Amino acid sequence: MKRYDLRHLHDDFYERMVELIDSGLKAGEVGIFLFEIGDFSPIQKSADLIREKGHDLMNSLKFNEVDWTIVVKKVDEVTRKARLEAVAAAKIAAEEAAAEQEAIEKAAAEKAEAERIAKEKEEAAAKAAEEAEAEKKAAEEKARKEKEEAEAKAAAEKAEAERIAKEKEEAAVKLAAEEEEKKAEEARQSAQQKPDKKTTARKTTAKTAAKPRSGSRGRGKAK
Repeated sequence: MKRYDLRHLHDDFYERMVELIDSGLKAGEVGIFLFEIGDFSPIQKSADLIREKGHDLMNSLKFNEVDWTIVVKKVDEVTRKARLEAVAAAKIAAEEAAAEQEAIEKAAAEKAEAERIAKEKEEAAAKAAEEAEAEKKAAEEKARKEKEEAEAKAAAEKAEAERIAKEKEEAAVKLAAEEEEKKAEEARQSAQQKPDKKTTARKTTAKTAAKPRSGSRGRGKAK
């Protein structure tokens, strides 16, 4: 068993630790490595490194408040090689599984994105159709109202024109009646101012008959 103090290297002791295992320890021999805890990340990193190199991590424990120790047993080359191959195979399998999982997740994400886009397009098409239908109904309603307003306006104009025509007709009839009445009145007045010719002639005849003949009176006196 050998003991190595790596505290002077702080958090940069990993390569030196591997060198000491490879060159300082014999197969089956145990080495104790002392290093600073630091931010506690060296504890896990050192353990992972020993496993990656194919050796046995026999113990990992706190030395004091600021230092940590790991106990490592160096394995023979055949065992280490087999472990490294197994680690490599496991790593490859993990990478393949991760890649497969990533591909599955990517396909699922692409499918979800495609479905989202399709749904958005469908919703947009439905919205456009609704808007078009609403615009069509609005246009039809507007046309209907305009038609009704135009018909109402035309009817009002027609009624107004008929009213004006009727008023004009009534005014013309009234004016004609007034003219006729005026003419009749003028005729009556004219008739009253001019005596009848027959009546005048009768009056003249009566006056002539009432006058004595001058010759007749003279003859009577002579007798």
